Amino acid sequence: MQILKQLKATLKIIPILSIISVFTGCGIGNLLSESSGSAQVYYPSNDFKSNPSSSGGKGTMKPYTINGKTYYPTVVSVGETADGIASWYGPGFHGKKTSNGEIYDQNAFTAAHKTLPMNTILKVTNLNNNRQVTVRINDRGPFVNNRIIDLSNAAAKQIDMIHSGTAPVRLEVIGFGSSNSGNNIVHSNINYGNGGEISGNGQIYEGGNFMVQIGAFKNPEGARTIASRYKTYRTYSSTIRTSTVDGLNRVFLTGFRSEEEARDFAASGAFAGAFIVRE
Repeated sequence: MQILKQLKATLKIIPILSIISVFTGCGIGNLLSESSGSAQVYYPSNDFKSNPSSSGGKGTMKPYTINGKTYYPTVVSVGETADGIASWYGPGFHGKKTSNGEIYDQNAFTAAHKTLPMNTILKVTNLNNNRQVTVRINDRGPFVNNRIIDLSNAAAKQIDMIHSGTAPVRLEVIGFGSSNSGNNIVHSNINYGNGGEISGNGQIYEGGNFMVQIGAFKNPEGARTIASRYKTYRTYSSTIRTSTVDGLNRVFLTGFRSEEEARDFAASGAFAGAFIVRE
């Protein structure tokens, strides 16, 4: 009920916000700056929780300040979710640089978020119609109150929210990619049989122990078959983890000694679409 009230309130101010977004929306590129001591810290309510202590000191994990608020990019794990209002951006930013230096392509399946690490892979569900799309974060924003994510034109079309302009959505972290995996990510899933799929491709940025996902199955038997086939693979071993969020039975290879080793393995092509996650 609260989401519906928030959506109605947001829809009433779309014409005004569409003008404001030209100046405060995504594609901000070089407008990002390091945090200042006098800025107001951004603490999201229904978004992924941002904690200054979890922000990194390198690249796009550095804090930045926009319109007097300091935003702290935060570490997240596969399976985490957040709810809020999504908007979308398109023609006005097409061909311009995104916050991580890429060229924005409104026909790619990408999105902007205030604090998620760049190249986080999200499953976005439109709560009005249950349509879903998979996107990669490559930009910062939206810097408008009560907005949780800005989708590309292509992603917005996929979940049928072009005409409405905004929609209540649920975001779920499903992996971590790279700039090479983004433009066609929604089409990159490979059916593996028994209701399973291998999806995503890329890397992760923060410390910890790492695994490489090689499959995800609705049917537990499919997961057991693949885990058994690769019980021992080179110097690695397989394990199955069942998600409490989506119920999928995910097959991982474990035993990597560093992030670099796991990333290199995922990119080697040994398993099409493999990607790494933190334990």
